[in-house]
Amino acid sequence: MEKAAVSALIDKVAYKMQNLGNETGLLEECPISIINMDTWEWAQGVGLYGLYKYYRETGDTKVRDFLVQWYERNLAKGLPGKNVNTLCPMLTLSFLAEETGREDFLALCREWAQWVMEEMPRTEENGLQHIVSGHENVGQLWDDTLFMTVLFLARAGRMFGRKDYLAESVRQFLVHIKYLADRKTGLWYHGWTFVGRHNFAEALWARGNCWYTAGVVDYLDIVDDLDPGVKQFLLDTLQAQVAALEKLQHQDGMWHTLLDDPTSYVETSATAGFSYGILKAVRLGYLDSRYLEMGRRAADAVIAQISDEGTVRNVSYGTGMGKTLEAYRIIELCPMTYGQALPILMLTEVMKLS
Repeated sequence: MEKAAVSALIDKVAYKMQNLGNETGLLEECPISIINMDTWEWAQGVGLYGLYKYYRETGDTKVRDFLVQWYERNLAKGLPGKNVNTLCPMLTLSFLAEETGREDFLALCREWAQWVMEEMPRTEENGLQHIVSGHENVGQLWDDTLFMTVLFLARAGRMFGRKDYLAESVRQFLVHIKYLADRKTGLWYHGWTFVGRHNFAEALWARGNCWYTAGVVDYLDIVDDLDPGVKQFLLDTLQAQVAALEKLQHQDGMWHTLLDDPTSYVETSATAGFSYGILKAVRLGYLDSRYLEMGRRAADAVIAQISDEGTVRNVSYGTGMGKTLEAYRIIELCPMTYGQALPILMLTEVMKLS
């Protein structure tokens, strides 16, 4: 696609996300809506991050103004309790705080980062317990945590000159790799619990996997002076994952929601996250150039899922820890903020190829 066409497509997807509501009438399970753009949760956090990356790519100050106003509205309403998922909007806020110099934004970043370090519940081996709105999930590690919380912690460490925050972000990546990366396949399990010591249904869930693919390349941007040995370990983990993904990519360019189960539906948000991470990793020299075609095919598949009005189709609703593999197969499909945002991230990389 020509760069202008990619830019126009991002505009359309971004506009739809900024005005997203529960148009399908899906009965939400989450205590705080993860469909409506006006609430403060992880789904909106991913959406804000996608918009911010687009703003940085294009310089469109209208997008920045939307972001600032979104935070102002939510601060005026009052914020929900702190947990893994409600920390996600803090990542974009950290960029806006640094860019605007607003003390209220900076103070909030300091407060929430300090909470992660000093008060957030931990598992054995000091992993960040995947506490969410309505559920403590005692003893549990989920792959979502790295994107939702640890990227922000690293940003706070960089902003405030806190080496202890940066060191903690490294530890979280390593402990999550230790318990979630499947040594047989190179893919990631959705979760691990120290209570019973198992990986639940051993689900190789696509969107959970994409949080690493998309997250690690941005983490390396944030922590740009990472110890070379640690950096290579993170990239070796990415390489193993992408090599496994190559074998499982559907003929149409998508991936199944259970990566190793061709009877499960193909899912757009995960495919976009994979495409983003792969395209960026190839561009930065983290992955071999032979994976470029794989990332392009995925991007083409995602673009084909974008409707004329900018809605990204075939996105699965928020997915809790499944006790069975069937639990993942029956998650409903619904337009979601992260379903809009991950394609925006992907399209910013496609734009660089144009």
